[in-house]
Amino acid sequence: MSVLPPETLHEWNLAPADAMALQSRLARRVVLEDRIAPVRHVAGVDIGFEDDGATTRAAVVVLRWREEGAPFEVVEQVVYREPTRMAYIPGLLSFRETPAALGAFARLETRPELVMVDGQGIAHPRRLGVASLLGLWLDLPAIGIAKSRLCGRHAEVGETRGERVPLEHKGEVIGTVLRSRTRVKPLYVSPGHRVSQATALEWTLRFLYRTKLPEPTRLADRLASRRDAPGRP
Repeated sequence: MSVLPPETLHEWNLAPADAMALQSRLARRVVLEDRIAPVRHVAGVDIGFEDDGATTRAAVVVLRWREEGAPFEVVEQVVYREPTRMAYIPGLLSFRETPAALGAFARLETRPELVMVDGQGIAHPRRLGVASLLGLWLDLPAIGIAKSRLCGRHAEVGETRGERVPLEHKGEVIGTVLRSRTRVKPLYVSPGHRVSQATALEWTLRFLYRTKLPEPTRLADRLASRRDAPGRP
């Protein structure tokens, strides 16, 4: 599938102060209402690092969605690696992770209608986590599904699967804290781009099965954990 050319949004070799300022500007382009076509394919994305951080690895798994019957059929998967472009700087992880994710998406034959990312959407101090930045680059609806909190406060979450509370930051609701499995640490679900808070939560719940993570990001995480996982040429 095609992705936006590099000059469309920004360059990657930015100083930290410039990257932070760019995050604030790009956050104003994030759409927090539903602009989503009928969903036939959903991509799960997991991004990690190898070689002590020198290599960025992006895994993308595309699932076919059906309203009835078995909804979790895998139709395509890609692992893509490239040299890491930016050092780790708190709050700027999206600039470190997104280039490899774009490389993986460029190698897909299937264009998904929805992207679910193991990371933050707008639940970010400047409202631009990796799911938001990736959604902008791909011009696709994206949801951030993180395993830990980056910012904000929330009330205690009930212990039962499906319990949820709002995640708030500076007087704004930026996501949902979801107990996806009974007595297991919650997930932090936030819209990335072109989806509302309610829709981000709805799709996350649709893909919950027997584990903590929704199937798209769980399968991407599992694929990424295979050190011998081949990429697509």
